[in-house]
Amino acid sequence: MTPMGTEYPNQTVVSHFFLEGLLYTAEHPALFFLLFLLIYTVTVAGNLLILLTVGSDPHLRSPMYHFLGHLSFLDACLSTVTVPKVMAGLLSRDGKVIPFEGCAVQLYSFHFLASTECFLYTVMAYDRYLAICQPLHYPVAMNRRMCAGLAGVTWATGAIHSAIHTSLTFHLLYCGPHHIAYFFCDIPPVLKLACADTTINELVMLANIGIVAAGCLILIFVSYVFIAAAVLRIRTAEGRQRAFSTCTAHLTVVFLYYLPPVCIYLQPRSSGAGAGAPAVFYTIITPMLNPFIYTLRNKEVKRALRRLLCLSPRVSQVGSPPP
Repeated sequence: MTPMGTEYPNQTVVSHFFLEGLLYTAEHPALFFLLFLLIYTVTVAGNLLILLTVGSDPHLRSPMYHFLGHLSFLDACLSTVTVPKVMAGLLSRDGKVIPFEGCAVQLYSFHFLASTECFLYTVMAYDRYLAICQPLHYPVAMNRRMCAGLAGVTWATGAIHSAIHTSLTFHLLYCGPHHIAYFFCDIPPVLKLACADTTINELVMLANIGIVAAGCLILIFVSYVFIAAAVLRIRTAEGRQRAFSTCTAHLTVVFLYYLPPVCIYLQPRSSGAGAGAPAVFYTIITPMLNPFIYTLRNKEVKRALRRLLCLSPRVSQVGSPPP
């Protein structure tokens, strides 16, 4: 990373960046501040509630809920990386200023969490494949050790993936303009401010992110082809409905998660304040929706939430294990 304050011939490294934020929010900052505060509160509360439910309820010990706990934690953290800074920028102009090192930390944290979530969706698809296509082999193949190992690999791979992009991005010289036409520090808008040729960075970004995203999507697609074939072989309509219900939530969040980044990272030079809408969807809106998507279609999670919140004593007594 380029050291702060280093001087070059007729050039000085910038010490901070200015985040221009989202379009149209400056016209009604108080209204948008309250809106983002509501979204952030719902996001963090919803995901932490799911995390607490999965971690405390003895009925939710299957691998699917183990991975759901990781997803909820990632969503809460992902929203925390971007939303508070957006709200700070709505309160004052100084809130839009971010130090050079802070920008690097935000970029690393965002891509670390986002890429880890990408890998986790793939692991969750593999889990559903084993559960539906190989039910007899499932308890052995997806034991506790395997679940912990797969989760650990997703986090480690996400950290490495983000470190590569962060080091390549901030190894460049930034000596002139410091206004980032975006609402957080992301690779495409930051690269536009570099006082150097960014062709290699853009090629690496397209190749790396493209290969990762395409590879994950292909694995998810292949998993669901086998799942669909297995479900269609189930003789009863009730059995088919139950099998499909465990997969629809995952497919929904995969679609919501993958579509916006494709629009952003495959066209790095088109990034700007106007390109923030797709990013808002998968960095702010999707983390808020995920708890609702997974709970509204999952009876076990809804029962566990009732037991946790003590809203249904009868259900808690019926569902509790014998002494």
